[in-house]
Amino acid sequence: MKMSVREIKAKISEAIAAAERGESTTITKHGKVVAELNPPRKKSKINLAAGDAYLKSINWNPEGLDLWPPEFDDPAFSRKVLGLED
Repeated sequence: MKMSVREIKAKISEAIAAAERGESTTITKHGKVVAELNPPRKKSKINLAAGDAYLKSINWNPEGLDLWPPEFDDPAFSRKVLGLED
């Protein structure tokens, strides 16, 4: 549905009813789109307990991971990796 600012002022209940039906309303001013009235987004349900159970089932242990070499914080190591050695 498309409405001008003047129309939306007069028919806001119609635009809200459209949103309840799952429709979007585009609001224009002088022919240019300035806003949209949309139905609320459905929130996805994340099952954190299932994620934890899966990580436990594969014996995931982030504490035991060594992602970076011990010399990572050494500036000389960074220069070597970046090819900036003299």
